[in-house]
Amino acid sequence: MASLSSLALPDALEARTGIICAVGAGGKKTTLYRILEQISARVGLTATTALTPVPPALLDAQHVAAPEELMRDVPEAAGTALRVGFACPGQKPGRYGGVPPDAIAEIHARSAFEATLVKADGARMRGIKAPRPDEPLLVPGCCTVLFLVSADVIGQPLDASIAHRIPELSALLDLAPGQPITPEHIGRLLSEPAGARQHVGTARLIGVINKVDDASRLDPARRAARAAFAGHHPPDRVVLTAMTAAQPVIEILEPADATPGSQE
Repeated sequence: MASLSSLALPDALEARTGIICAVGAGGKKTTLYRILEQISARVGLTATTALTPVPPALLDAQHVAAPEELMRDVPEAAGTALRVGFACPGQKPGRYGGVPPDAIAEIHARSAFEATLVKADGARMRGIKAPRPDEPLLVPGCCTVLFLVSADVIGQPLDASIAHRIPELSALLDLAPGQPITPEHIGRLLSEPAGARQHVGTARLIGVINKVDDASRLDPARRAARAAFAGHHPPDRVVLTAMTAAQPVIEILEPADATPGSQE
């Protein structure tokens, strides 16, 4: 097993610098919030999709405005505030609207953020998702894509109570609705061009198997990671996490961990 599990969360997820986009399902917002807590440099927090209000304690400044106003106001706020949240007005009460990806890239550059953390996908609070052809809404120039999936879906039947975009998942994983999700299905999701790899381009892809907060979930999550590395387009790293724990990094796996003879 890779001897990296003592890394702080931003380092484990390669999310300390640049534009980092969180996609998939199973804890994107919580993951971004935990990263935000552990970065001491100037950082932005935003979304390309709808976003619920961010807890005020996490931010030093927050701006909700049209994109052209954000491109003016956020760099100005970044001159004195370390953690700056920004979003567009939402169409529903209690929801902010997503910021256009090109505008986020411009704001990141103008604000001299060390990192900009972006929720770049929606999953309706489900634990697993496959993207439509037009998803996710990644920001140009992003350096790291975090694709999340929840370990608690393993062993559960594929249905709307745990999954978003069921037709896409069914086709991608060759899994009929109602059939149980296996670790191998998770591995396939993390390594398919139409799954976690979709629109990633040259960015680093980090698979995040979250909610490994029970000993019974550790071995299935490891099997899923190894299945991902055995795929044709594997992620660059898989991190097993429990984002609600004091130490959210449970284990880090690299492609070498899937080779015969690797140590656990």
